[in-house]
Amino acid sequence: MSDHHHAHGHDHGHGHHDDELHAHGSFKDYTIGFILSVILTAIPFWLVMTHQLAPGTTKFVILGFAAVQVVVHMVYFLHMNSKSEGGWNMMALILTAILLFIVLTGSIWVMYHMNANMMPNMGNDGSSVHGMHDMQ
Repeated sequence: MSDHHHAHGHDHGHGHHDDELHAHGSFKDYTIGFILSVILTAIPFWLVMTHQLAPGTTKFVILGFAAVQVVVHMVYFLHMNSKSEGGWNMMALILTAILLFIVLTGSIWVMYHMNANMMPNMGNDGSSVHGMHDMQ
């Protein structure tokens, strides 16, 4: 019976290990990704701990480093590029990024305008606490 299974030549993908190693990356790729991740984590940490920049500027710098780190993780650890899976991984990533941008931007916009329109006098003079100035 075992001869019958081997006679058909079905190896069920067990003979393609060389292709999988090249698709998954090498030790050098993982090392580069790790070193970049450590650097992209250490620099924002240093900026926050030493107060090198203004708080508003620091927020945007940290967001920039976070975006770069996401790309590093996708390229070096998830092995996503325009060639993997015939380009469909990259298309799915682009669609996800667009939808995420729309949802987050829309949510922030709605929350900002709800706060501005529903509580217009909050924080102006400090005496008005939830409509208490109307009761006097």
